[in-house]
Amino acid sequence: MSKKTVTYQLGFLLILAFFGCQNVSVPKPKAFLTLDYPPAIYETVKINLPWTFDKNEFSELEVSKKNNQIEGVNLNYKPLNAVIFMSYKPVKNNFKDLVQSSLAITQQHAKVAHGVSEKEFQNGNKKVYGKIYDLSGPVASQIQFYASDSTNHFLSGAVYFNIKPNYDSIFPATRYLQKDIVRLMESLEWEN
Repeated sequence: MSKKTVTYQLGFLLILAFFGCQNVSVPKPKAFLTLDYPPAIYETVKINLPWTFDKNEFSELEVSKKNNQIEGVNLNYKPLNAVIFMSYKPVKNNFKDLVQSSLAITQQHAKVAHGVSEKEFQNGNKKVYGKIYDLSGPVASQIQFYASDSTNHFLSGAVYFNIKPNYDSIFPATRYLQKDIVRLMESLEWEN
């Protein structure tokens, strides 16, 4: 072989190595993590509260008291690392104040949210009226809600995860909890 042929072959190999070893970036489609949660099985909660509701058996009921009075109920979803906090207040000519207080909390979270959607809830037969707020983005609480009969009872609630919020990661868990909140609102009945 001549020196010229060897030089051409080395040059050809260098060109192949240079262009053949480059990684080509291929865009990947956006997707959410698919997690399998157990199918929801609901049971009616009837304890010493002025209301009853259905809760998912997947959650643990925790009652919070103040001065031996039940002030609220928490539904702890340990495998999801999430809690639905609910607080109850009797309405005593302060319905507008209670709604404003609930909205103020939602508005604080909305300041950092990417978006907020609002769903109105009405059940005239059971005298349950309220709203569910769905907040997207890096907020501490992705779902907030309130329900009332506007004359005697006011219940407000929020979902909190016991981790730093990463909307994409907790999205499947948020959707699972949202279904439980809708069921809670649909089954809510006030005691007289």
